[in-house]
Amino acid sequence: MHTGSCNCGAVTFEVSGDLPGPDACHCTICRKSSGHYAAGTDVKRDAVTIQGGDNITWYHSSKKVRRGFCKTCGTNLFFDPLTGSDWIGIMMGAFDQPTDTRLAIHIFTRDKGDYYDITDPLPQNEQ
Repeated sequence: MHTGSCNCGAVTFEVSGDLPGPDACHCTICRKSSGHYAAGTDVKRDAVTIQGGDNITWYHSSKKVRRGFCKTCGTNLFFDPLTGSDWIGIMMGAFDQPTDTRLAIHIFTRDKGDYYDITDPLPQNEQ
């Protein structure tokens, strides 16, 4: 079981089971919504229990995706594909520690900021 919350505690969540290795997304939308790049893990929807869901504001960042933020403190919490998918992404920074996982891959590296380099040996996908 893994637990987490937003910064103010208005939204909490639990994930049953192990967390898959997260990705580090360097796309422009993730960089702008997080202030850097975003690290998240994709978990089965039925493994997630959310408390305080009425405190989540959903931003439709594209026709295929919405992103969930705490409407009180602004914490970036969820990445939800709107394609009938059986998974939801949860931002790694919202989890209580330990998460017992490590980054697995960098994605959308073509869009990464010019102020940093990716120097670890993890796989990188441009898209």
